[in-house]
Amino acid sequence: MVFLYEFKNIIMQETRNDIIQFINLQLASLGQPTFKDKPENSIQFLDPKFEELTCSLIKSIKQRSRLLSDHLSPADSRIQAFINDYLKKVSINKSLVIPNNTLVLTKKGQARELSLPPDGDSFKSNLVTTSRIKQGILNNPLNDKRTTKGTFHIVEGSLPVPLDKKEVPQETFAHLLHSAFNPSDDLKTLPFTSSQDKQAKVMVSSLLRPVVCPEVKGVISEKSLEVRFFVPGNLVSNLDFVESIFGNAGDHNLAQNDAALDTEHWTGHTGCIVLAPQLKELKKKDVGLPHFDDATERQKKDGMCWENEEELYNEGGAFKITCRDDRGVVVTLIADNYYGYSKKEIKTQISYSANLFGLVEEEHAGGAIAFARRVMGDTVDGKVQSEFYNFKHTFEGVKQLLGDTIEVKPENYAVDKKYPNIVYIPEFAYINTNTNSITWMHKSKEQKLTLSPYKTYIHPTGSKLKLEKHKSIDLWRIIETFAEGVFCHKPCTVSGGGKSEISKPMQNAITYSTFNIHNIEEDFKKADEIIEYVYSNRWKVKDQNRPISRSFLSEKRTLSSAVKLLIPSKHNSDEFNQFLEEIPVHIRSLVLFVKRLYRQAHGTLNWKEYMSVEIINGKKGTSLLYNNTPVVGSYVRIGFNEQGNWMLNKLRSDFSPSEKVQTEDDITASITIPRNQLKNLNPEFTNKSLKLLTNCEAHLFQRPDEAVVRGYDKAAELDLVTNGRFLTNYELLKKEDAIALYEDTINFDKYTKPVKDFIESIVKSDKKEQFFALPSHTRIVNGEPTKNPRYLEPCKNVVETEDTYLADIGVRLVRKINLNEPVHHVVNAVLPGRRNNPVDKAAGIRPLAVYNPIHYQEAPELFMDFICSLTGKSPSTTGAGTEGALTKAPFNMLTPTTDLNNALLSHILTESNGFSTACRLCRCRK
Repeated sequence: MVFLYEFKNIIMQETRNDIIQFINLQLASLGQPTFKDKPENSIQFLDPKFEELTCSLIKSIKQRSRLLSDHLSPADSRIQAFINDYLKKVSINKSLVIPNNTLVLTKKGQARELSLPPDGDSFKSNLVTTSRIKQGILNNPLNDKRTTKGTFHIVEGSLPVPLDKKEVPQETFAHLLHSAFNPSDDLKTLPFTSSQDKQAKVMVSSLLRPVVCPEVKGVISEKSLEVRFFVPGNLVSNLDFVESIFGNAGDHNLAQNDAALDTEHWTGHTGCIVLAPQLKELKKKDVGLPHFDDATERQKKDGMCWENEEELYNEGGAFKITCRDDRGVVVTLIADNYYGYSKKEIKTQISYSANLFGLVEEEHAGGAIAFARRVMGDTVDGKVQSEFYNFKHTFEGVKQLLGDTIEVKPENYAVDKKYPNIVYIPEFAYINTNTNSITWMHKSKEQKLTLSPYKTYIHPTGSKLKLEKHKSIDLWRIIETFAEGVFCHKPCTVSGGGKSEISKPMQNAITYSTFNIHNIEEDFKKADEIIEYVYSNRWKVKDQNRPISRSFLSEKRTLSSAVKLLIPSKHNSDEFNQFLEEIPVHIRSLVLFVKRLYRQAHGTLNWKEYMSVEIINGKKGTSLLYNNTPVVGSYVRIGFNEQGNWMLNKLRSDFSPSEKVQTEDDITASITIPRNQLKNLNPEFTNKSLKLLTNCEAHLFQRPDEAVVRGYDKAAELDLVTNGRFLTNYELLKKEDAIALYEDTINFDKYTKPVKDFIESIVKSDKKEQFFALPSHTRIVNGEPTKNPRYLEPCKNVVETEDTYLADIGVRLVRKINLNEPVHHVVNAVLPGRRNNPVDKAAGIRPLAVYNPIHYQEAPELFMDFICSLTGKSPSTTGAGTEGALTKAPFNMLTPTTDLNNALLSHILTESNGFSTACRLCRCRK
């Protein structure tokens, strides 16, 4: 079989038919039945000529495979040597040899094709139901969520077994291992051939190389461990799941994929994972556990003994068992096929490798680089932008820094060669939405560009400027995105604590409504008091040497400064603070709107002449108008009150949600290094050591909670109806359901346009039947919609995108980093996530509301929290209370102190401050 894969580059092409024929070639080489086209089917997948030509090749390969049946690949040899040595004192007269006749997935995409028969749209067993749907594939496993109770077992050996795990005798592990390597024919039945009488019955395996250490250019290369993953044929969808997240490292038999020959990028560690749900059917007595009377105290505590001969191992519940020591090889058996277990075990093995390798951490985290944005109004003067940086950033400097990556135009602006929608403008360029133009002087002549909402204009300071239309009214304005972002790292975040939410746009939570005043004459009079106030008199301590304060509407006073001016301060006199506290909210908003309006003007402006209110039935109303255009206020929805109504907070008039570049979403590999090993860092942050990290996942296992509300989560709705998706825990819908949804006009209209178009395309399709799934329709479990719907969202930043490119360009320009030098994004903010909840007596859930929405914790208190990681009830799990040290100890195979010591050292070295953020509940009722 080794020789088969030497031909894979010739045989394997991107078309579906070629993938199917390649799978057939693999099955034939294993002596297994292959998929056969049915003559009556309109679509034929196989080329009879190809089968005829490869017939003799298959016979040769089968013979060679028989002769090499005892020969293992390098990765499998390392695993087998570990098993042999670890269990050398155990004798159970059963084979403990790793399977060597598996169907090997050599390329990403094979597992998806194997999950269903090519000529069918469904596969069902007692463990999983798989359906081909319009937007991809829907896999609903037996259980819709994972449990942590009694789940984690570790084999006794040289390393201590943490007390929160169950310690398993080596003999018992040997029995379990034999069973895992030898599943029943029913379990080995491959969905790929399930639509015919002759069905393939095989184990399927793949090779993964998950990242353990991030690359830091000029310091250290990226490093990964090797993981061999085995499943019985029935559960091949689990391999589709894990390779979508961690990739496919190719054929483990080929020398080019031997990690030991690539020491620069290998941590030296090897993992093995075997899915074996059949282990739940084994009896305690049959796997060598002692009778209760002969058991040790720990065995009694852990349930590793029996009183009744019919007792099942682990009471017949889901579990995983791990065998490991300090030599760097780990073997784990998982007795359940819920997809979260598969991902969590790879995460656990990454953590194991990181702890043995040193210098690095595996973190349970989410994160994003947040680039602040603000509304600049209808004009932007590049000279003001340049003045803020003391005129040190010029267009000539941009040309020198970016060199051949930009095309400089004769008018003295430039266009990015890779992304033509990115335009570089001179430092004194003037942007005006009223004339829809950008103007500047070059060679004593005014140059001009027409503004476009489809382009991003980059100032030499790295600021990114974009023409955007207001979300609610017919108003165009310039939005500035800052050059420098804040790298928000959310480690030690509990399930449902916001790992994903931190990287989502805030726009979904923003709503708009008309800005109302009470009485135009009275309110304008109060606004004038604030605007004309002599702010030099506000100080508590009078100092004649203090400069005279700028007036409220001074062009030299920024809007941010004006906002700060209206906030009570300990430096203000008591009288002034009282004056501020007595300002009504709508008056404060009014004067800040005037301030922004005034900054946009040139020359003298009497702001009152531009302001009016609606005239309703001949009388003055309360809705404010500017130039006869409604003034709209922005409000953020921060949750619900006890009556179930939205709670809204008014936003500043120049507020625009941050632009976010997602960096992590559950599994993070990080490294802490001294500052002096890096160059060109943000001078605002002076930490002596810095944390750099990378996301380990190509797809993110998302739970789009809010997408069940039609139209709310716009990004998730688009994602979930896009082609190629892997969905789980959603209801399978049919064409008749699409018609019913389409005809329910009022509720249908609540969906976003992508979902409406998706449903309409099914309704108007010529196909008699079409399966699909929708974000609003989750799987029914025990008579109730599951609260744990999931899908694999493509991580947009695995490869470079225009957004990540813009992020780097802005930083490169503001820090003046040459093209031949890397841009380093280091962690700036540590924001662990927590989940509060009210009491739920029926479910036995106690109340938990110990955190403020943003809760500062000094290092001792923070690590007390990290050790216990209190959590409320999450849709992902079956319990509440604690998720263990760093929210990952229950999954990890080493003692919690190993991870805690690494985290504490990194926290001390990076001088981080921890701000815990809590979701779901901000207070409990008494």
